[in-house]
Amino acid sequence: MELFIQIDENGQTKDHPILGSNFREAFPHIDTNNLPSNFARFERVRPPVPGPYEKNHRVSYQKRPDGVWEDAHTCDLMTREEITALQEQVKANFAAAGGFASWTFNEIRCMFEPPVPHPNDGKNYYWDEPTINWVEISA
Repeated sequence: MELFIQIDENGQTKDHPILGSNFREAFPHIDTNNLPSNFARFERVRPPVPGPYEKNHRVSYQKRPDGVWEDAHTCDLMTREEITALQEQVKANFAAAGGFASWTFNEIRCMFEPPVPHPNDGKNYYWDEPTINWVEISA
């Protein structure tokens, strides 16, 4: 996707990126291969998958060394108190849903994990606590 962004007199972005087709329609006199200093090319950057202890995702724009502007994704890390509260909530939800005694809480991922990984073969399974294993659901 071709995008452009307007740059103000202080060298900062102005508004949001503009689609190439809209840019050409709005500014037919501008050569997109030779942009004036108040416009620049822009490239989208896919946002990262947030970690379990990240919050307040923000997007700003940053200029790369090659002169192209792009999305800059940032977020805040939770405080120790927020992490503890989240972990306690996940544990309470797991227990309320009838969580399994054999599963363990992974603090890094903030989730419960089975002692045996879920099969990755496209079939449907349920967890059988007495055998501590996944059992295929037959149709």
